[in-house]
Amino acid sequence: MARGPDGKGGGAGFSLAGQLFNEGSLTDLATEFSVLPGFDAEAFLAVCVPGLAGRGLLERLDWIADCLEPQLPAGFGAMAEVLEAAMPPALDPSLNDNDFGRFIHAVPGVLAVRHGMAAPQRALDLLHAATRRFSMEFYIRPFLNAWPEQTLRRLDGWAEDDNYHVRRLVSEGTRPKLPWARNITLDPGVPLRFLDRLHADDTRYVTRSVANHMNDLSKIMPDRVVSHLSAWRAEGRQAPKEMDWLTRHALRTAVKRGERRALDLLGFTPAPVEAALSITTPEPQIGTALEFSVTLRSDVARPVLVDYRLRFHRPKGTAEKVFKLKTATLQAGKPLTLSKRHGLKGDATTFRLYPGPHAVIVQVNGQDVAEAAFDVRAAA
Repeated sequence: MARGPDGKGGGAGFSLAGQLFNEGSLTDLATEFSVLPGFDAEAFLAVCVPGLAGRGLLERLDWIADCLEPQLPAGFGAMAEVLEAAMPPALDPSLNDNDFGRFIHAVPGVLAVRHGMAAPQRALDLLHAATRRFSMEFYIRPFLNAWPEQTLRRLDGWAEDDNYHVRRLVSEGTRPKLPWARNITLDPGVPLRFLDRLHADDTRYVTRSVANHMNDLSKIMPDRVVSHLSAWRAEGRQAPKEMDWLTRHALRTAVKRGERRALDLLGFTPAPVEAALSITTPEPQIGTALEFSVTLRSDVARPVLVDYRLRFHRPKGTAEKVFKLKTATLQAGKPLTLSKRHGLKGDATTFRLYPGPHAVIVQVNGQDVAEAAFDVRAAA
């Protein structure tokens, strides 16, 4: 489940902020800072732990930085030195994915932005060290805005860094639509020079970021994204299986929009397909589920990407959302039946359901092939 920067989500009573920032994690952080001469861990914990209450995830990070600052040097150069001295060992460089680190180690990034904007080269040194413990993707962005040329020169070097966390930061930190992060004023086409190198990386942690970055770009410059992906495939510097995965992941939003060039690159060309759609719950109730099935037929064998759209009734019109159904191969003359049970939650935080007329539309390789209407009743 996606969670916002308040750290909420995951079910009633669950707090991601509380799971990540609590007395235990702050005690670990205090222990790390205790290597600094004169650092008073008890005084830090006595102030910081009670102040976590009522604060969301990002607010807790700011609060922890507030509580550390009185025990750190005032000058940024000296502050950066002690922050580096208190860092734990770098994340395991032998791994290549799912080694995100701990949120408590984002504090150097907070302080770099607060105090290092006038000393960008020293601040970037600090971010380079810190991102090997926890990603500095949020904290590189203010420097891209304030010092674009200096920061881009650093990123050029970091794209070749031995540490894959540093390489991943080059892609992730320059994403045009990075979730929760502040916007960057950088021309969104500029980071493509980094992705031209990083798409061939041998770590999934990096290539996933490249794919997400390209997915962001597909919402801004879709043709350029398809052209770049095509060029990367032709170069052959990435393993074919990984390049196929990266391409699918990078084009996932374009595919939902039914963009023809994206579908063609993935091998899902337009094709005549017969479709019979049936709904088994013609009047589902909010809080229950819509159940439907579709049978597809083709005269020739062909790969198919089958999605469905739901057209929702709204007080002032309609709205649509696209959902994945199946990627398969239609055999010549053989029917393929796909069934789906789509839950109709009434309390979703991102999309509210209203009673009234709705519709389900099935699309194959980006083309609408069948549509059926149904009514949604109010919850009991």
